[in-house]
Amino acid sequence: MTKLDCNVTTCMHNADNCCCKNAIIVDGHSAKDKCDTCCGSFDESKDSSFHNVFKTPESKLEIDCEAVQCVYNENRHCSAEHIGIAGDGARQASHTECATFKAK
Repeated sequence: MTKLDCNVTTCMHNADNCCCKNAIIVDGHSAKDKCDTCCGSFDESKDSSFHNVFKTPESKLEIDCEAVQCVYNENRHCSAEHIGIAGDGARQASHTECATFKAK
């Protein structure tokens, strides 16, 4: 499992810079740079006061990855020990990115 830090505080799954999902997907099949990736699991919190009280924030989770040109992509799974998802203020998935992406 990969350690995840997520600064996308507008996502309904974010709590304390962790994700409340047990797995996420990073999109960006033809990505050549981190700005070409995004968190495919992003769901905008429509109410900024909403907090995910039903799930526990996960600091380590499974990350499926469609960014096949990333050095950490192994058979569509992230092999990095630690990644960051960036996009504070995002209103849609395309406003996020995998800050750890590194081209092969």
